[in-house]
Amino acid sequence: MTVRVERSFELPVDRQRVWEFIADPGRRAGAISVVKDYEVHDDGSATWHIALPIPVVDRTVAVETEDEERREPEYVRFVGRSKVMKVVGEHELAETDEGTRVTNRFVVDGSLPGVERFFKRNLDGELQNLEAALAEDFGVEV
Repeated sequence: MTVRVERSFELPVDRQRVWEFIADPGRRAGAISVVKDYEVHDDGSATWHIALPIPVVDRTVAVETEDEERREPEYVRFVGRSKVMKVVGEHELAETDEGTRVTNRFVVDGSLPGVERFFKRNLDGELQNLEAALAEDFGVEV
């Protein structure tokens, strides 16, 4: 089973400022609750160390992530791969009269039992975490 989630929200912030957050792989990783630690590499890729509360995973899992497509300041698509899952994330930024609309799309394919079930229950909440992290970074209410 594949889990797909799309969620949009608007922020009263200039698109370029939102892009600076979204385009930074470390800041993206820091907004995800299951990412317990991460490293950003010189080439712009990152390793996320995630802790999934599922019975078959008793330690953190390294997810190697890299941006596959970037169109500054409007779009980034990244892919993360590990032994337990593959995740594809897209962030699209559009200017609005009041600031920026952020559209997020995530697709998670699990390789172990329970991975998709976990993300089916929690992926929307992770996108809310991203919205909250952006709002906090810019000092605005969500």
